Amino acid sequence: MKKKIVNNNGVTAIYVRRSVADRDNNSLSIESQKEDCIRYVGEDCVYRLYCDNGFSGKDTKHRPAFQQMMSDARDGLISRIVVKKYDRFSRNLRDYLNVSEELDKLGVSVYSLSEPFNTSTKEGRMMRNNLLNFAEFERETIAGRVADAYNTRGRETGFYQGGLMNFGYTTERMTVNGKKGSVLVPSGQARALKLAYEMYAEPSTSLRDILTYFSEHQEKVGYLRTDEYGGKNGSHNGKLNTGSLSMILKNPVYVRADKSVYAYFQTMGYEIIDDIETYDGIHGVFIHDNADGGKYVKVGYHEGLVEPEIWLRVQDKKANNISFHTNRKVMNSWLVGIIRCKECNLSVLIDIQRRKSGLSYRYLVDSGWHTVNKCAARSYRIRIDDIEKQVFEAMTVRVNELEIARKQKETPDMETESIKTDILKLDAEIRSLMDRMAEADDVVFSYIQQRIKELHAKKSEFERKLQTKARKHKTIDAKPLAEPLAVWDTLSVQEKHDIAAEMIEAVYISHNSNEIEIVFSI
Repeated sequence: MKKKIVNNNGVTAIYVRRSVADRDNNSLSIESQKEDCIRYVGEDCVYRLYCDNGFSGKDTKHRPAFQQMMSDARDGLISRIVVKKYDRFSRNLRDYLNVSEELDKLGVSVYSLSEPFNTSTKEGRMMRNNLLNFAEFERETIAGRVADAYNTRGRETGFYQGGLMNFGYTTERMTVNGKKGSVLVPSGQARALKLAYEMYAEPSTSLRDILTYFSEHQEKVGYLRTDEYGGKNGSHNGKLNTGSLSMILKNPVYVRADKSVYAYFQTMGYEIIDDIETYDGIHGVFIHDNADGGKYVKVGYHEGLVEPEIWLRVQDKKANNISFHTNRKVMNSWLVGIIRCKECNLSVLIDIQRRKSGLSYRYLVDSGWHTVNKCAARSYRIRIDDIEKQVFEAMTVRVNELEIARKQKETPDMETESIKTDILKLDAEIRSLMDRMAEADDVVFSYIQQRIKELHAKKSEFERKLQTKARKHKTIDAKPLAEPLAVWDTLSVQEKHDIAAEMIEAVYISHNSNEIEIVFSI
């Protein structure tokens, strides 16, 4: 049923809008627009004022006052709309035409003080549309200039560039190297932030464990909340959840970036703006988006909160959790979260089946069986008891090897040497391909370029493995591991899991054999 249009005795709507980009233009202030429009319609005119202050003209659906005005127009409460300029109405031509078509059907006219032509004629509508085309072009140009300025400032300075506030920091205006800007400074939540990193760096600690701990010990350790920032960073009513905490633990703004962090960013393929000497182990870093879709890293003026060794351990743990989750409680086996399927590389679950007789039976379940691309089978031929026995024996042998290597100081790590050899081979192939690029035609050049990209990705992955091994080897002493292994049967399941997670990257099992493959992280 078609809505009946009510003229309402010629009630006029005055619509005023000012965006952030218009703040330097006094003629477009809210008061100036309002005064000019009232002067145009006359003091005695019955009008309704609709004001959107601080809203962009790129669309209409996100402007509350504009939406209210449209609702009133549909209800027949207004007969005409007066604006100072058509671009106050909308800078988006398509958006404006859709709205103006609806207003025409409702019998509501739109008048502009600055473009006094009659839009009831085809000539007037053409002039209006041309003006809106220029307004839309101007909006896109302004947006481009803002993006360019942001990118330039992000590359040239270590100031905080705005956006969501970083948990554990607040901002202060400072002058650095003759330029003014916002610098992150620690807030009252910095202590809680550092504790969260230290807790998650432990192999067996989950995100939920951290949130639970802080919830139960708020008065002692502080608050893991974002109330002072209006509930940003992915929180709900200021309270962090596992998703938002995970993002915080990935953020390089917190690390006291040193040369090991510089090497980490190199392996990630990021563009690094500053020289390695700038990574002084004190300042944090920002990661910004490039126009080409890549990312670049810039050392900030602010002081980091987390030691580089802890931050890198957290990144190693999170990288491992991307394809392999360890969020199950360690109850059914001390190898929970460590066993993977050799065929699909996904986690292997360990469940318990309890019989009526009171006995229980542990069995292995391939999580890849439940995915779209089903793995070979749901269960495995090998028993979890046999896996635990083999892994424990291998751990004992590994600790003995480390002790011997420490004493002799001459036994090389064969896996590390193998990775270094692979890197040298990749470098040689990359150099060879680059030499051929000068003589290649466009087609061959494209193929060579793609191959170099693939080789560089493989090299970066090898370099990440070397760094991970170096960090874990440096932080783990074999002697503290030998002592608990000597009294293994007296340890709890959780204690056994902690030792295994410290030593082992993954244990691979197959549907096709009873053999296992152990990848040590030390």
